[in-house]
Amino acid sequence: MYVLGISCYYHDAAAALLQDGLLVAAAEEERFSRKKHDQGFPHLAIDFCLRQAGIRREDLDYVVFYEKPLLKFERILLTCLQTFPRGWSVFRESMIAWFGEKLWVKGQIMSELGVRSERVLFSEHHLSHAASAFFCSPFDEAAILTIDGVGEWATATVGRATARWDSNEHPTNGAQNDIELFDEIRFPHSLGLLYSAFTAFLGFEVNEGEYKVMGMAPYGRPHFVDDVYKLIDVQDNGSFRLNLDYFSFHVSTRHSYNRRFVDLFGEPRPGEAEFFTEATGSHSDRALAEKNQRWADIAASVQRVTEDTVLKMAKYAHEKTGSKNLCLAGGVALNSVANGRLVCETPFEHVFIQPAAGDPGGALGAALYAHHVLLGQPRRFVLEHAYWGEEHGPAAIRAALARAGAGFDWIEDDERLTDIVADALMKGQVVGWYQGRFEWGPRALGNRSLLADPRRAEMKETVNVKIKFREPFRPFAPVVAEAHASEYFELPEPARHYPARYMLLVSQVRENRRDCIPAVTHVDGSGRLQTLRSEWNPRYYRVLEKFGQGTGVPVLLNTSFNLRGEPIVNTPENALSTFARSGIDLLVMGDAVVRKANG
Repeated sequence: MYVLGISCYYHDAAAALLQDGLLVAAAEEERFSRKKHDQGFPHLAIDFCLRQAGIRREDLDYVVFYEKPLLKFERILLTCLQTFPRGWSVFRESMIAWFGEKLWVKGQIMSELGVRSERVLFSEHHLSHAASAFFCSPFDEAAILTIDGVGEWATATVGRATARWDSNEHPTNGAQNDIELFDEIRFPHSLGLLYSAFTAFLGFEVNEGEYKVMGMAPYGRPHFVDDVYKLIDVQDNGSFRLNLDYFSFHVSTRHSYNRRFVDLFGEPRPGEAEFFTEATGSHSDRALAEKNQRWADIAASVQRVTEDTVLKMAKYAHEKTGSKNLCLAGGVALNSVANGRLVCETPFEHVFIQPAAGDPGGALGAALYAHHVLLGQPRRFVLEHAYWGEEHGPAAIRAALARAGAGFDWIEDDERLTDIVADALMKGQVVGWYQGRFEWGPRALGNRSLLADPRRAEMKETVNVKIKFREPFRPFAPVVAEAHASEYFELPEPARHYPARYMLLVSQVRENRRDCIPAVTHVDGSGRLQTLRSEWNPRYYRVLEKFGQGTGVPVLLNTSFNLRGEPIVNTPENALSTFARSGIDLLVMGDAVVRKANG
């Protein structure tokens, strides 16, 4: 049985394909269209999924959309009526978008994929989020927590889930596949939209720059927490309400906060402004440094309030379910600092977050929900790695190199190739590492990565400014062998922390190790680490292992293989173009080792 899940028409469209309950392929549309955060119907991602499975459209048994468009349309209409006339612009633009395509998703699916009406199914947005985490987890049962901007009506839910496995390894005492979301918070009260309002205020793009706010926050101190709590009233159980007097997202398509918000927090940060504080180093413009410090303090404050609210919600989920397991999903689940605290400060023994926790993951969740709950099929799958995207083999790599006229060495001996890469890294070179299938989700986890030496403090500025052309305050992720993680990070029992393998957890770097890996130690002493085992990615692990043997430091700097404003590379042509337009020293594509012409 083939079940295709689709998410689109808000941001980050994606598709995911199951075969008899096993994941075959999953990818965001932007990787193929090269349009950052592409929200359109995922034609190209669907075509990839079908190619990967070796099937045609007519072979699909079911196609599942990740939310219910009519319920979302109802929310938009009622919100516009309740806020009329202030919400007129939202009504006008929403009608154009919805009557243009969004209301007719079922017809488009039937037309594009040739699927009969009864084979097109719909899941609710937060059920898709919940299923994307639980049915990818190793758990028989779990508490569920989903938090994002907004789905149809819900912006956050709490629930529980149980599974029926097709395996003797998972006795479930007669339990059925079920997800019950028993508590929810509804629009316009949204933790995700609160964070997005501050994202816009701090000069970043909403639905794209939230992680920049998280990266800016450690440069500040949470001096404005009391002011943030004027915007949100949080109860002990994590339920909350926004004070809508400070926001515009419910009445405007262009502005998420209003004049009263500015009166409280001061002038917004211009998006093009350079960011530096005393913590980033000396600078002659003291007045701008002081402004930046205030903005950093505001970022730290909304980050702290977000973390504390998530922790309260998680503790409530534990009280209600009594489970030792938690599955977390939704865009807020990508807040890796909050995740680090959740792992350490809540009663849960095990936490699972799948790598595409935001809207793209809804495509996978919709397919899993349909297969396991609507169709009642037992579980057979645990998401043990994130490599579910497209692979371009030796022939495609050779053809791309020939078209580019690039010189290269072809090295099929893994030991020799990994020696070359480890040696380049030890010499201070930055390596473009392009291998196998690309990653599912927004993190590069060793198949579409840039690698560098974390021991060199200057490497942070080199990679940010000279290679990726992005803000110099942005932190980089350390990748560490799972067996060595506790030596460098305050992360006990790293093997049981699934979020760490997907770079979804921030941990403090041990104080006696911070001087060893300054390029991946953020200003507050933290790192958003990726843990790695050989069986997940043998060649990537071998480079890490050899670097550790040569330097005594089994850690590498890992960041996504892309330039600012572009999606992570997919094809060999994407990789070669990025290599040519940046300061990357060495490119390794499969077995091809490519150096700059003057290298």
